[in-house]
Amino acid sequence: MSVQERKQRERAERERLIVATARELAEQQGWDAVTTRRLAERIDYSQPVLYSHFRGKREIIGAVALEGAAEMAAAIRAETAAVDGPRARVTALALGYLDFAVRNPAVYDAMFQLDGGLAFAQEDTPEPLKDAFAALLESLGEVAGEGVHPGVFTEVFWAALHGLATLTRAGRLPPEYAEQRVKLLVDRLAVV
Repeated sequence: MSVQERKQRERAERERLIVATARELAEQQGWDAVTTRRLAERIDYSQPVLYSHFRGKREIIGAVALEGAAEMAAAIRAETAAVDGPRARVTALALGYLDFAVRNPAVYDAMFQLDGGLAFAQEDTPEPLKDAFAALLESLGEVAGEGVHPGVFTEVFWAALHGLATLTRAGRLPPEYAEQRVKLLVDRLAVV
């Protein structure tokens, strides 16, 4: 391994450590607790080292969001691959999405609530975000119904899931009706 390759590997490892530490701190104490000073202390690097990787907290949030999008896409695909039939896939997708939001609150916030400097639904949208949407579209596109654009249907279904996730996490919806809400969403929106 050349010196250049070793330096690149070390840089990538530092970057992963910064993102993992930010994520851990956010999950434990919330995003307000994530500061470059605190991160530098936790990973035992100086703040200038952090700034050599990320220009600030916004970019760190963006990195966590991209990592989360890849994880969410993988989780949704795993959930939907485990069942047969369009209705079962959509139900598994919805439950998997909501479960991801509950199990990863700081990551979910980085993806959808906080400004990570990422473009959504544009030409320059990063690949992990496009892939997360594609993971939704793979199952939802087949139940959009005749004459309904699969992408638009996926956006509407996703918006409903996001609303359920956000309201449930905020304590605005009682958790004991989660499965009933998903069943209602699937029954009313998905054409099977």
